[in-house]
Amino acid sequence: MAGPRPVVLSGPSGAGKSTLLKKLMKDYEGVFGFSVSHTTRNPRPGEEDGKDYHFTTREKMQEGIDNGDFIENAQFSGNMYGTCKSAIEDVQAQNLICILDVDIQGVKNIKQTDLNPYYISIQPPSIEILEKRLRDRQTETEQSIQDRLAAARADTELSKEPGLFDMVIVNDDLEEAYSKLKSVLMEEIQKVQDSKK
Repeated sequence: MAGPRPVVLSGPSGAGKSTLLKKLMKDYEGVFGFSVSHTTRNPRPGEEDGKDYHFTTREKMQEGIDNGDFIENAQFSGNMYGTCKSAIEDVQAQNLICILDVDIQGVKNIKQTDLNPYYISIQPPSIEILEKRLRDRQTETEQSIQDRLAAARADTELSKEPGLFDMVIVNDDLEEAYSKLKSVLMEEIQKVQDSKK
């Protein structure tokens, strides 16, 4: 795939990936593009089809997976999630750094492809803090919170696997975490900015 080197961002729900991404995209407007994932779950309030996710049916998504259209896919809480190759190519064709927000299984799947992204894991300072963040959202059922915490424990363990990530950032201080994230991506950011001059 041509274009700037993509970024695979992973980490448990509630670790602060979205907050860091929004900050990055605001500070470097016109540098990053988001690969919009597909999902079979229902939209949450305020989510838009094609912007937050491509909301689809289980049948359609399975057909795409069977056809090899997806670079990674996973199931979580009874729903399917995945990244379509064309979603990444669309972003790269605009000379933008494509950001993929995937779970740890997605990271392992992408490792089997020729994508060659930067792999960055965003981790919470502790499971207790993560639980508080998830509860403060007030968007999750108790079962969903328990599922997410179990997934987070596994994710935290797997993120320690040598060579899986180029960088693991513990998000206990947002500014510090953001500074580390920027430092990893600065070379790629410069390239995109220079090419637009």
